[in-house]
Amino acid sequence: MIQILIDNPLLLLFIVAAVGYAIGRIKIKGSSLGVAAVLFVGLAAGALHPDLELPDIVFLIGLIIFVYTIGLSSGPGFFASFRRKGLRDNLFIVSMLVVAALVTIASHFILDLRAAVTAGMFAGSLTNTPALAGLLDTIRSTAPAAQLDQLLSEPVIGYSVAYPMGVLGMILAVAIMQRVFKIDYAAEAKNMRGFHLVEQDLYSQTVRITKPETVGLSLRELRHQYNWHVVFGRLQRGNEIMLATGDTALQFNDMLSIVGTPDDVQTAVPVLGELMDIHLEFDRSQYDYRRMFVSNPAVVGRRLSELRLPQEHGAIVTRVRRGDIDLLADGDTMLELGDRVRVVSRRKDLSELSRLFGDSYKALSELNLLSFGLGMTLGLLLGLVPIPLPGGVVFKLGFAGGPLIVALILGAVGRTGSIVWSLPYSANLTLRQIGLIFLLAGIGIRSGYTFFTTFAQSGGITIFLAGTAVTGITAFVTLWIGYKVLHIPYGMLTGMLAALQTQPAVLGFALEQSENELPNIGYALIFPIATIVKILFAQLLLTLLP
Repeated sequence: MIQILIDNPLLLLFIVAAVGYAIGRIKIKGSSLGVAAVLFVGLAAGALHPDLELPDIVFLIGLIIFVYTIGLSSGPGFFASFRRKGLRDNLFIVSMLVVAALVTIASHFILDLRAAVTAGMFAGSLTNTPALAGLLDTIRSTAPAAQLDQLLSEPVIGYSVAYPMGVLGMILAVAIMQRVFKIDYAAEAKNMRGFHLVEQDLYSQTVRITKPETVGLSLRELRHQYNWHVVFGRLQRGNEIMLATGDTALQFNDMLSIVGTPDDVQTAVPVLGELMDIHLEFDRSQYDYRRMFVSNPAVVGRRLSELRLPQEHGAIVTRVRRGDIDLLADGDTMLELGDRVRVVSRRKDLSELSRLFGDSYKALSELNLLSFGLGMTLGLLLGLVPIPLPGGVVFKLGFAGGPLIVALILGAVGRTGSIVWSLPYSANLTLRQIGLIFLLAGIGIRSGYTFFTTFAQSGGITIFLAGTAVTGITAFVTLWIGYKVLHIPYGMLTGMLAALQTQPAVLGFALEQSENELPNIGYALIFPIATIVKILFAQLLLTLLP
């Protein structure tokens, strides 16, 4: 059987993926490993024989697709979060990496380890393969020929022994601390409404205008003056029903429908007048509504205000359904492929609006390989660019950093001319899941045999315990300070921890627990600086430790 798997690596890949995914569905006291279980099944499979391995291209394709799709979906939220407290959060993670480096240095002297083993252990404890690659490249260029083979093996030993606990330790820390802190992920996400993370529980109410101070003011002026997060739908004036636009000026006894969350609607109603029992949205005699798929590339990446729907089509959009989430629509809402918009207009105009938005489910299943391939190409090219660092060290963003940074930018830009960079929501999730499974299976199978054989050798347990200390101390200190002192939402903090660890398995577990996109935003925010700092620290440990 083993020989069959050695001769057929693709068979091995899909067996590991299937078994790992099935194990990941098993819940113990409400928690499960999720897709991260693929990594541990891969470790077990790889330990069976030294020749059991997957082609490197499987691992690399998984890595590139995973980080690129995360970047595309996280781009807008990434830049929004950076404008808030991004600098503080990046400095916080750098300080936590300093903590990890100090624990590593202490282990080096206490256990009398070799410098190359210590540097590899640091990279493995934080599961940073680019840091290991940088160490090996430095050794190749500086080590004497007679000692080259031995010195090249030392970082790999430290890395491979510390790596598995580097993953499992972070997952355990996330699971333990979420119970200690009694985390309510849904409540956290609701408090960060601007990131479009959870269902907004939208509903509609009708108010009669009775307040003199609002009469004569336009709805745009009122929304700006009171900072309301609501959308105005229909307006009844006498026997006439019309659409309420930003330019609509209110009059006494106007009947106005308001769409928003219960709290936002209840805030706006007393300012305008009195709540009525009637529901204007139910009156479809003059104006009707329909849900439409956004599949036309011409409107994707554009804000609703740019479409001039009230002026040119006599229509408004009140809600946007993105994935499983209902979002309140306003002029700044940027449309994405796969959105379902709720359009209100005269019935005779609905067909024209359907053509404007595309409204084709079939079109959403087709992947635009031009934009996808071009974006991936730009990311890979950026990853190849050498970046000089102090001390003569040359750093490259590599297969993970390059595509992620390019995807973050393209995801925020949305479109360039006729090229739409974003992917349909469902396509993004599917590609992300496939990429993560390929990546985890590749890592596990590659590391399994080396881990178990090295662990059994003299000194393996010592390195394992030291690496566990680095991982555990860093994880628990990061979660405690981040949540209790800096008050970072726990979901976002787990994504930052995954980026500190450069570990998609931890991110996958965090996403399983939170069931929203906050971990992705934290991961994308921290990943670039965390990757650079870990590579630099690994080089410094190799160079400066005796």
